[in-house]
Amino acid sequence: MHTESQRSKKVGEQIQRELALIINQEIKDPRVSWVTVAAVHVSRDFAHAKVYVTSLVENKNREQLVQILNNASGFMRRQLGKILKIRTVPELHFVYDESVEYGNRLSKLIDDAVAHDKISKQD
Repeated sequence: MHTESQRSKKVGEQIQRELALIINQEIKDPRVSWVTVAAVHVSRDFAHAKVYVTSLVENKNREQLVQILNNASGFMRRQLGKILKIRTVPELHFVYDESVEYGNRLSKLIDDAVAHDKISKQD
């Protein structure tokens, strides 16, 4: 199984921090105003970075959101090139991360089950 090297992990964390700022401050499209960068995984050769994003508001147009970010990836890559102290800035590939929504759904199901249990015990 492939494990990330410490260096690629650190670069991924730095890219995550910087991309969050770039998306928040420099991307003017209102459709991406509530986007959070959940994680960044950088390839071993630093040529590619998979950027996992999620939305803080319920977003029905995930594909559109990812497309907007992928279309702006060249701009964001140039901005990263000005900030990062690495020889090659990875090509950015945005992917919607559904784990937060999945966790929220599970949490709601658990809360509903607990509430149902309390009602059943009272009867």
